[in-house]
Amino acid sequence: MDRFFRISERGSSVRTEVLAGLATFATMAYILIVNPEILGGVADVAGTKLDHAQLVTVTALVAGVMTIAMGVFANVPMALAAGLGINAFVAFTLVAAKGLTWPEAMGVIVIEGVIMLVLVLAGLREAIMNAIPDGLKRAIGAGIGLFIAFIGLVNAGIVEHPEGGGTIVALHGDLATWNTFVFLVAIVAIAVLMARGVPGALLIGIVAATVIGIIINGLASGTPVPGAELPDSVTATPDFGLVGDVSFNVFDALGVGAALAVIVAVLMANFFDAMGTALAVGRRAELTDEQGRLPMLRRVLLVESFGAIAGGAASASSNTIFVESTAGAAQGGRTGLANVVTGVLFLLAMFLAPLAAVIPSAATGPALVVVGALMLSQVAAIDWEDVGIALPAFATVALMPFTYSIANGVGAGIILYVLIAVLRGRWREVHPLIVLVGAVFVWYFVHGTV
Repeated sequence: MDRFFRISERGSSVRTEVLAGLATFATMAYILIVNPEILGGVADVAGTKLDHAQLVTVTALVAGVMTIAMGVFANVPMALAAGLGINAFVAFTLVAAKGLTWPEAMGVIVIEGVIMLVLVLAGLREAIMNAIPDGLKRAIGAGIGLFIAFIGLVNAGIVEHPEGGGTIVALHGDLATWNTFVFLVAIVAIAVLMARGVPGALLIGIVAATVIGIIINGLASGTPVPGAELPDSVTATPDFGLVGDVSFNVFDALGVGAALAVIVAVLMANFFDAMGTALAVGRRAELTDEQGRLPMLRRVLLVESFGAIAGGAASASSNTIFVESTAGAAQGGRTGLANVVTGVLFLLAMFLAPLAAVIPSAATGPALVVVGALMLSQVAAIDWEDVGIALPAFATVALMPFTYSIANGVGAGIILYVLIAVLRGRWREVHPLIVLVGAVFVWYFVHGTV
């Protein structure tokens, strides 16, 4: 095992990798609740709604299989699951707005996954990632740090979008709650344990907060800590009825032009979400070289492309690298063994789905905030004296949390970088692929953001 995963070579241990895999799963387990809620909440043009139990099964199945594949084939701690944002686009745009049936909508995901696979095999995805300047790569990592910290605050109920106007985001109207107490206990415990160098700090904090939440819910009336409830049953019977329920009739249903537009929109979001996340996790796991490149990048992108195909084919929506993988990397995960642990837990979750749902957002949110804070340190290496890189870097960092999209931040940064470099006469420093990507992003922002 040590030789296969190169555990000692990367300065890790089996114990550390197992803890990292557990931490990643703990911060990702919410997808088993959220993905079925999003996909199962919309009826298609035929009046069909996807079955909730079947959605839980396929969400766990594809996440488990593809996460293990990433660990074994690419040997990196980068877990995959149904991508947030893409699943909402499938439900609310392709099905609700465009009038596609669920099989047709999932067919769109399979098609864009196949296109991504072709781009990887042609070397284009890897070439684009390697062509991005180091300053922007660091900004992508820092932006993702702010993004996942924001996700943690929102999911835990600390930050919200206030109804009836006012500020764009605000602190929750009532922070004097047991939920806030659990959040504070978790974030302080994780920070103190990490500062003292305690192994498994993230996982210890998550577990301790979950136990406290369960105790509070057991003693108080109602559920003051949402999610922290012991289920009536800890087992479930997997239902694989959605696997293979796919149609490629999108071109007939929407017309060729409209079909191509939605496919490209999903492709752009998936393409650059995965790119930014892979770079961020790779840097956090200390797997990048001096130029910020991932030596195993092609294998990572191959598996990630198959994740989109598998997610569509199973009706789980496109599976992509999850930013929560940084929790495992922060825990010390450096190899694919951490992924294998996470993947096995996802497969077990098909049978133990009610138990996986016990972990509350008040416990996982603090872990994401702490990891986000650690990732933000990457901005220190950006040349802030050079406006030509400082402004694109700032746009990248800011727009990810502000727009709730990694792709939007990457796109804004690349467009500004190209424009400033060309207009100040440094066009020779800009790689032609970056110019091409910038032009595609202009189209993306005008016509088809996800």
